[in-house]
Amino acid sequence: MAGMNQLKTLLLLALLSGLIVLAGYLLVGDEQGLYYGLGFAALSSFGSWYYSDRAALSAFKAKPTPREENPELFDRIEQLSDRAGVPNPKLYVVPSEALNAFATGRDPNHAAIALTEGIIKLLPADELDAVIAHELTHVRNRDTLTQAVAGTLSGSLTYLGRILTLGALYFPVARVGRRGNNPIAILFLLVVGPLAAALLRMAISRTREYAADAGAAEITQNPLALVRALETLESMSQEVPIHGNPAFAPLFIVNPLSKEGLMKLFLTHPPTEDRVERLKALAETQLEKSDALVETSKGLSPAA
Repeated sequence: MAGMNQLKTLLLLALLSGLIVLAGYLLVGDEQGLYYGLGFAALSSFGSWYYSDRAALSAFKAKPTPREENPELFDRIEQLSDRAGVPNPKLYVVPSEALNAFATGRDPNHAAIALTEGIIKLLPADELDAVIAHELTHVRNRDTLTQAVAGTLSGSLTYLGRILTLGALYFPVARVGRRGNNPIAILFLLVVGPLAAALLRMAISRTREYAADAGAAEITQNPLALVRALETLESMSQEVPIHGNPAFAPLFIVNPLSKEGLMKLFLTHPPTEDRVERLKALAETQLEKSDALVETSKGLSPAA
């Protein structure tokens, strides 16, 4: 299953890169446009790979936290990291009363977990552990890099379209042969490309959230703690929003943006209700396995 998810992600990222290359071709109208698009996609991918953690943390004014400020929290993160089989991530705190969290970094050795002040203060210990385990699963699965690259490529396509479409409107940039500006290129760059990129990014993010929820249940052996945490975070996320770059919204454990109007069509997270139902099913499976082990041990124990 993990291998199939990785393959799907690679295909989706390839499609995003392909959209940027196609955008370059439509704007210029010849092979040179393909090279421009390919170069732009490569630069965007490299930039997101190397700078994704700093960009995400900076977007939400997250500050590094020394161990002395909260040694108990550091101890719990270290214990959960050991169970997850990943190096201890750096801890950052987002100065917000909102209840949310995210992980970032180009690989497990350069990972960071950011927790809001609100989630540290208000969540019970078992629920906060479940949230941290969710983020550690993202680190273990290298979702932090995938989301960063997907978000950067999507953003690159959108801004490339805006900038170069203006050039196509006012200068002879986008041409088909020598017939003048290409209206198909303008339509693609303004509407079709960004819409397709948003849908692809949404597909990547939703798949990853389900996997991270399952990973948290495995690490903590307490799926219902994450159920309670998700329900609390969902109810509070709209009351106390987080202000920052919306391109990084997929990184958070629950959607930090408004869900009103057309925004519902582009939510990067699966419905919380669906996540809760899956976690409850996992809890039932764990209970059944536990009961089976108890019955087996009784059968193996010597008769009195």
